[in-house]
Amino acid sequence: MPNENTQKSLGTEQREEVLEALRVRFENNVSRHKHVRWPEVRARLDAKPDKLWSLAQMERTGGEPDVIGQDEETGEYLFYDCSMESPKGRRGVCYDDQALEERKKHKPANSAVQMATDMRVELLTEKQYRRLQASGEFDTKTSSWLHTPPDIRGRGGAIFGDFRFGNVFIYHNGAESYYAARGFRCSLRV
Repeated sequence: MPNENTQKSLGTEQREEVLEALRVRFENNVSRHKHVRWPEVRARLDAKPDKLWSLAQMERTGGEPDVIGQDEETGEYLFYDCSMESPKGRRGVCYDDQALEERKKHKPANSAVQMATDMRVELLTEKQYRRLQASGEFDTKTSSWLHTPPDIRGRGGAIFGDFRFGNVFIYHNGAESYYAARGFRCSLRV
């Protein structure tokens, strides 16, 4: 029997559970997507089961994905992880596989970039993270790895963000570092 991470589709029961969780979250957080209607989002999800599979992975790892808007050019709905803290099922990882390979002692089980790739999602960029933070106060006790520009990553670093003292902070760390309170947040276009 295929495992949940290799099988890229959902059974009927799983599919309905994920759709219901997304619908309830959507309706409870209208301020994140004032001009978007659930029936249109649902129709897009019904037409793209591979995207629903990725949302199920975001949900399974504690991301609480929700629509935060719609791309005006492409019409795609934008889903971000909206859990108040960095998703619990994605914490304690270094930035990418290069960092994981370079770490000689006390290696974490995985990297943020590899987990996101496996889930078929993208790490939030700094711009996306700031957009998320404009809709609430996220990562007040945790922090989240963010997509790191190549010039920073090429020097061995990676960036992460959090919300402290009423402000969004973007910091840097060695990409090989990892902490129990640092995970990563994702985005998905549907």
